Amino acid sequence: MSETILKVENLVIRYGEIRAVKGISFELRRGEILALIGANGAGKTTTLRGLSGMLPYEGSVELEGRSLKGLSADRIVHLGMAHVPEGRGIFGGLTVMENLRLGAWVRRDAVSRNRDLEWVLGVFPRLRERLDQFAGTLSGGEQQMLSVARAIMSEARLFLLDEPSMGLAPKLVMEIFSVLRELNKRGATILLVEQNANLALRLAHRACLLETGSIVLEGPAADLLSNSRVREAYLGA
Repeated sequence: MSETILKVENLVIRYGEIRAVKGISFELRRGEILALIGANGAGKTTTLRGLSGMLPYEGSVELEGRSLKGLSADRIVHLGMAHVPEGRGIFGGLTVMENLRLGAWVRRDAVSRNRDLEWVLGVFPRLRERLDQFAGTLSGGEQQMLSVARAIMSEARLFLLDEPSMGLAPKLVMEIFSVLRELNKRGATILLVEQNANLALRLAHRACLLETGSIVLEGPAADLLSNSRVREAYLGA
């Protein structure tokens, strides 16, 4: 069995008096893709924001056996976790290349940094064509590519991806998910939040279904894909 890279126990996240995440627990093994699926408002994005240090939480979160409780978001990046947020979060006033360099700010090894730069520009050739262009002038799909590429440049071992297909044309969605599959083949571990449950379950190894802040179903992604409850509520079947 693969080593556990992320261990979450009894995670509770509140907005004031409202518990948006209600004591969920799960583990993510090294080299695995775990999908969090569910309706809007189920707590998926809130969960990722808590794990990456953007929101305070109750409970326990460990990355490779180290507690993340109380650590700042930038410190968590140093420890090997990269968060690609909903809405992309790129720096529109900087060029594509400057965004990519910012993604690599935690790295000191120029050889591996340049190797990864060539890899991301190879899988996202449109970014290579726009290296000197301001990121804010890119199309929505290109901005999503840049957001993912910038995270890859951090040399993270664990990637948190929040709605990478949102607002994109089907062809661009397939390109993004193809890169995620290749990234996983290179050894990356991925925690994926995705509204397109069908797409997420076909990419992931395992999945958790969140409803109103609680995990109500979990298991191999193929099992959830064929589950009648999931198919009726989230797959349009």
